Amino acid sequence: METTTRPLFVLYIVWHPLNVNGGKVADLLRTHFGRDRHRNVAGDPGLSVIYRCATAPAELVPLSIDWDEAETTAVVVLMDSVLTRDREWSNYVDELSQSARTRGLSAQLFPVVMEPESRELPLEEQALRWDRWGESRRDREHRLVRDLTREFIRMLRHHLRGTQAAETSLTKYLEKIQVFISHSKHDDDGEPVARSIRDWLHNHSGLSSFFDLHDIPAGASSRQVLLHQIETSALMALHTNSYSSREWCRREVIEAKRRHVPMIVVDCLTDIDQRSIPYMGNVPIVRMGADQEDRIPLVIGCLLDEVFRTYLWRCRVEPFRKTHSDVLFTARPPELISLATLPDQQSKTGSIIVYPEPPLGTDEARLFSEIAPNLRTLTLTEWMEKTP
Repeated sequence: METTTRPLFVLYIVWHPLNVNGGKVADLLRTHFGRDRHRNVAGDPGLSVIYRCATAPAELVPLSIDWDEAETTAVVVLMDSVLTRDREWSNYVDELSQSARTRGLSAQLFPVVMEPESRELPLEEQALRWDRWGESRRDREHRLVRDLTREFIRMLRHHLRGTQAAETSLTKYLEKIQVFISHSKHDDDGEPVARSIRDWLHNHSGLSSFFDLHDIPAGASSRQVLLHQIETSALMALHTNSYSSREWCRREVIEAKRRHVPMIVVDCLTDIDQRSIPYMGNVPIVRMGADQEDRIPLVIGCLLDEVFRTYLWRCRVEPFRKTHSDVLFTARPPELISLATLPDQQSKTGSIIVYPEPPLGTDEARLFSEIAPNLRTLTLTEWMEKTP
């Protein structure tokens, strides 16, 4: 099967060679977003993170950026006073800004203000204010990764939706990523932890949240609203002591799995769960005690990483989905609940589930063959090799 060789997403990082912190921040971003981390969902060779620091031969600034190299291009500019005072570099960044704006929402420039003086360079783009974040360097780094991940998700979501009228595109682009906080109110920790996370989301993240029945409009069907919110959100399951015993918690997890939405489990257990929900597996799990509010940023970062990963996969397989409606493409390896989400619910003859590398282990593959002998589970690479 022929596929385009044009990368889906490319990240450029620009900083002045005399910026003493620029290289460290660039290396941080390359480690988090670089090739190996997302190779299984984005395809070989993973995501490209390209530096623009060294000047071109016989030039005072780096090479220009090829805006047509990828489907979506993000440019992060690490701004400091040295760059602002250097006229050649200031002009270089200004030209990048103007070029990005001419290409619509598929190309975005993200200034990161590392020193207050660097705001003297007038750019139209809203900046990330590293210089105002009153946190440790490590916390600033984590915040930068979270904020950029959120914006990269917006870019991929826009790409997945396709080209629209400019006004409509901007309206859709500005939609906040919504977090569905699934929790139990029947123990000491579920609701307090959920409220702490909701408050943090509203105060620090630029994300939206769906919390409980109070977020359902009067007169609306609670079931329909809940299902809609699950389908359009990333689900965070707060696994407290009573979570698995609550019918609605179980239903929310099952519906999230049926709809293949991004999901993580937050382990908040303080005692014993007599029967954990079997459908909470096959997703990232992050530990957070009821008294560990300082770990909320880590939890949100984990969720954003999962959303970013899911959108990379969806964008990669969308061309195939349009021409192979009988195939189920899943961003996570298949599990038994996947059988309930196959495109053809009446007959499973010849059904195919395609998922990212690596292949299922022998025991998992054998289980599928015993339960659904007509089903084939293939990695995307395997499926492409077998599909004309």
